[in-house]
Amino acid sequence: MSTSVNLGGAPDFQNATRIQQALTAAIERRALKWLAERTPQQVGPDHLTLLGLAAQFFAGVSYALAGWNKYSLLMATFWIAVNWLGDSLDGTLARFRQQQRPRYGFYVDHMVDTFGSAFLMLGLAMSGYLHWQVALAMLVAFLVLSVETYLAAYTVADFRLSHGRFGPTEIRLLLMVGNVALLFRPFANLFGYRYLLFDVGGVIASVGMIGMGIVATVQHTRRLYAEERLP
Repeated sequence: MSTSVNLGGAPDFQNATRIQQALTAAIERRALKWLAERTPQQVGPDHLTLLGLAAQFFAGVSYALAGWNKYSLLMATFWIAVNWLGDSLDGTLARFRQQQRPRYGFYVDHMVDTFGSAFLMLGLAMSGYLHWQVALAMLVAFLVLSVETYLAAYTVADFRLSHGRFGPTEIRLLLMVGNVALLFRPFANLFGYRYLLFDVGGVIASVGMIGMGIVATVQHTRRLYAEERLP
């Protein structure tokens, strides 16, 4: 299905401008175009969306199993890579084949992201490599930022695929690198105290996402207030 946020096709919907400024955006676009051109015809965008969801579920399962066998972290890394393929290629393939269903794609793709993120955070919380409180904080921060992004797509017609120089692909890469690091050094020493490595990363990620959500909320509130000022 398409991840395009062209919300046309229904009255009162406005096309949203896709904003992608992440570090990997340029190389990712080229890679996805190359993959879309070579995807077998029998594989459609919906198949890729389901693949992305299944991969995120199995990544969560792999994290949970890592509590018993640390090498399950490598399996989690594999499934995160598969999730990138399904989640990123579905929209590109739909646009390449001129099979876009804007409202359907936008809605289903992002609900899949929501459920998939819950699976992933649950697995991390069960892994022993991350306290459940930090996993919950990351999930809440992700949902807050997501809600702001989706509301902005509808109200100001800007759909941010990235915030600053970070987007979903950068987050996946950090997770994958972190998984490998956990095999050798699951703890970090800060200010004379010992913490779980993923706890440190999770707190930083949570604060960063909430901060980006607050900044975006203030910016969009001011913009909408100015554009809809009462007489």
